[in-house]
Amino acid sequence: MQNTFKLMHVGFNTPNPEEALKLTELLSLMFNLAPRQGNSSNFAGTYFECMKAPFLGTNGHIAMETADLDAAVEELKGKGFSFNMNTAAYTEDGKLKNIYLDGEFGGFAIHIMQSK
Repeated sequence: MQNTFKLMHVGFNTPNPEEALKLTELLSLMFNLAPRQGNSSNFAGTYFECMKAPFLGTNGHIAMETADLDAAVEELKGKGFSFNMNTAAYTEDGKLKNIYLDGEFGGFAIHIMQSK
């Protein structure tokens, strides 16, 4: 059975917190979104994440969510994709909650997340 994936947000790498804030404010203004500042990134609504320093992906990352992350990982492995295990994050009870695929796709890293 194939998993269903849903786009969560697009993350943009910026060189510093000032540029992240500028981009957050611009995207928020452009699309009538509420800006929100965080520790390592800012969000324009829930659609755009502006990283305060470059992270994975030349341009940034694309975050996708799925209802069954473990099954999605197995499905993607079956299709020949691999994962950056250094990025795996787990819940308090040890269940995988998000992970990045290895490599870049169009200059973006791909981040797969468990639906809440």
